[in-house]
Amino acid sequence: MTDKSILITGCSSGIGYASAIGLRDAGWRVFASCRKADDCARLRAEGFESPLIDYADDTTIKAGLAEVLDATGGTLDALFNNGAYGMPGAAEDLPTDSLRAIFEANFFGWHELTRAVIPVMRKQGHGRIVQCSSVLGFVTMPWRAAYNSTKYALEGLTDTMRIEMRDTPIHIVLIEPGPVTSKFRTNAISHFEHWIDWEASPRAEQYRTKLRAKLYKDNGPDTFELPPEAVVKKLRHALESPRPRPRYFVTTPTYIMAALRRILPTRALDWVLAKA
Repeated sequence: MTDKSILITGCSSGIGYASAIGLRDAGWRVFASCRKADDCARLRAEGFESPLIDYADDTTIKAGLAEVLDATGGTLDALFNNGAYGMPGAAEDLPTDSLRAIFEANFFGWHELTRAVIPVMRKQGHGRIVQCSSVLGFVTMPWRAAYNSTKYALEGLTDTMRIEMRDTPIHIVLIEPGPVTSKFRTNAISHFEHWIDWEASPRAEQYRTKLRAKLYKDNGPDTFELPPEAVVKKLRHALESPRPRPRYFVTTPTYIMAALRRILPTRALDWVLAKA
């Protein structure tokens, strides 16, 4: 695989970082991008090529991809869209601007980078585009309306692209993890504090006794939580199989929720998800 190149976003920690290490160890040339310059510098010190790409800043998307293509001579075998964040809060308490902000980072930026990569892959005659979605891309959970919405949108976009790109040599793939060890909860705190006026909410007591208790307290691994390397195993299959699957589930809850979504009526599934 020494001639294969991949651009991975969101590599400062979690799934992105584990993917960068795992694929480099497997012989890929990895461009491990981050949205902060300090994280890029840290990864460069670890031997990675690390372009600065912030999905919410189209200037960095253009410059970061140009840096990659300049280094490879204009080719790129694979793109793994991964960087995203969460913003806890009830749907009725989400300012519309907060949704605009999270869609820029979790959806619009992904689309912009993907559109820029597709012509490169068309020209070279092959390519893989892998999108890191979530179990929350096909079932919802309370207090996660913003993140749920971006992942539902991503699933719709990716499914459409997969069908449209059938007449090209480019494979479009979804990976759908459940609970995976990362800094996701910790990173969500700043977005919650910036956007959610929870004390003025009619759900203030629920915030106080439920959401904040989970958000600010590290209660250890979730049930069925897996390390990010579990995602890397599926990612390698998506990248290296001659016939990749359209979607890959990761973690037991993802398989369970997919099955329940197929067999349960909506009201019954709502009851299950409300208890989560």
